[in-house]
Amino acid sequence: MILYINSCVRSSSRTNRLARAFLKKLGEEFFELFLPELGLQPLSEQILEKRTTLIGRGDYSDPMFQYAKQFAAAERIVIAAPFWDGSFPAVLKLYLENIYVTGIVSRYGSDGRPIGMCKADELIYVTTAGGPYTRDYSYDYIKALATNCFGIESVRLIMAENLDINPAAAESILSEATQSLTD
Repeated sequence: MILYINSCVRSSSRTNRLARAFLKKLGEEFFELFLPELGLQPLSEQILEKRTTLIGRGDYSDPMFQYAKQFAAAERIVIAAPFWDGSFPAVLKLYLENIYVTGIVSRYGSDGRPIGMCKADELIYVTTAGGPYTRDYSYDYIKALATNCFGIESVRLIMAENLDINPAAAESILSEATQSLTD
């Protein structure tokens, strides 16, 4: 199963368009999580205490673990995240905070380092940027989590940048990026 994690807030999102073009190219069924509609919340002290207690017991039956289980079970993951303020939308960080569950997406090795437990063989990060794209606090962060913590070996970036520098060229830049998906 492909898990499509859509963090695009705008209904006319160029990132969502590019991601959907990629998903169409794959030609496989996918399950979409539209993050803005999930009502995710930051982990509070109360929620953390509950989560820690349940993890300590090895009890992952609580609904709070549903997204972590779904993420861990996915065969391929596509994340659509526009480049906002040097990173990605906050709703994606909330999602990551909620799915990073020891015992589901990773476990600790004897040296204390995380060992990934996710089934996915690939994670594809799709983004668009109005200006030049900088990957430091967006793609590179996701790639580090995927490879160092979740056990997903292959991580790649699909992007279109400078879409707002010359608005008249935005559609052709996006079209070029979409076309490159079929090459």
